[in-house]
Amino acid sequence: MFVRMIGKAFLRQWKKMAMIAFTIALGASLATAMLSVMMDVGDKVNQELKAYGANIMVVPKDTSVIGELYDVGDENISGAYLKEDELGKIKTIFWAFNIVDYAPFITADAKLPDGSEVEVKGTWFNHHMDLPTGEQLDAGVASMRSWWEITEGDWMNEQDGSASNQAMVGSALAKREGIHAGDTITLAGGKSQEELSVAGIFDAGGDEDDQIYVTLDTAQSLAGLDGKVDSIEVSALTTPDNELAEKAARDPSSLSVSQYETWYCTAYVSSICYQITEVISDSVANPVRQVADSEGQILEKTQLLMILITILSLVGAALGICNLVTASVMERSQEIGLMKAVGAHNPAIVGLILTEILCTGLIGGVLGFFAGLWFAQIIGHTVFASAIAIRPMVVPTVTLLVVIVTITGCIPAIRMLLALRPTEVLHGR
Repeated sequence: MFVRMIGKAFLRQWKKMAMIAFTIALGASLATAMLSVMMDVGDKVNQELKAYGANIMVVPKDTSVIGELYDVGDENISGAYLKEDELGKIKTIFWAFNIVDYAPFITADAKLPDGSEVEVKGTWFNHHMDLPTGEQLDAGVASMRSWWEITEGDWMNEQDGSASNQAMVGSALAKREGIHAGDTITLAGGKSQEELSVAGIFDAGGDEDDQIYVTLDTAQSLAGLDGKVDSIEVSALTTPDNELAEKAARDPSSLSVSQYETWYCTAYVSSICYQITEVISDSVANPVRQVADSEGQILEKTQLLMILITILSLVGAALGICNLVTASVMERSQEIGLMKAVGAHNPAIVGLILTEILCTGLIGGVLGFFAGLWFAQIIGHTVFASAIAIRPMVVPTVTLLVVIVTITGCIPAIRMLLALRPTEVLHGR
């Protein structure tokens, strides 16, 4: 009997039920899309921000101490260096998969044939490495300095073997010295002299425009520092800092055992720095605070915006359901009054109405969920140029939200239903 009554209610009021399902589907689709993007947006935003530079700087321990004492920035005046043969160890730490790119640097002073002094930076461009873990990695400034504009020529390519005899020249230096792509320049260092072909002219918009970039081996040869590097820039995917991360950054030894395990096993920038320091001898890894803090703030604001959009969409859906269910109850007031007159109790009638609406909500919720997954992919490909990974947590979360919104929207109608008096309704009052 109960099922027959529900079926007849659907047949008689199919238009209103369709509108209720459509309203729930809209709310569910937006909630699904926003939650899916929000749960996956951390890696996407971090990946986008990697294009604007490294967020971790690794330097020799002595250089770090002198820098803190005398405020000399990143200049290596300590005479201490990192070991080139340890660079692969960075990809062996606990959070190795969060290390998306890194590049070593070595500075050498050299002279051009006209006697003018120039700063030469040795680094990786698109360096290929076979890692201790058996994996392979291509890393370097070609991806970490993606904002550089190549005004002439092209990036150096280490993988075809041509880069060892090439250089890239900053736009300011090239303009001052009349250097163009394809020219040959001679660099006289303290320990050797190198004749290099100019692969490209770049415009970085900073101090780099007065420098020459060469391969790591070339700069080491000019400076007589084989196997040594000044610093390492690391680009890593990180989790925004919280109170635990800030406490650990000040002093990891101040943490309890459980706090230490939580911090060490979470991708905070401070925990990744700590792990890099563990594998690189006599080093100090520090976050580039302007970049790391910006990443956290942008991520938090993006997630907050999506939460607000989700809440507003669900509030709108609840108001729509409220209006539709209330109108439905008003239309069926005589039917409800008759049921009360023949002995139906309020809980039974409320259960009937709620069952009808929840069944409708189930249909709308399923349709909205799949529509939301489609919207999420559109957002992912449009904004991040990649697919959005669907997290299992989205399914129960959206289900719970649909149930809460549906029941909340029914509350005013239920209150009206409970207040109906059979005698007044059946007499048309």
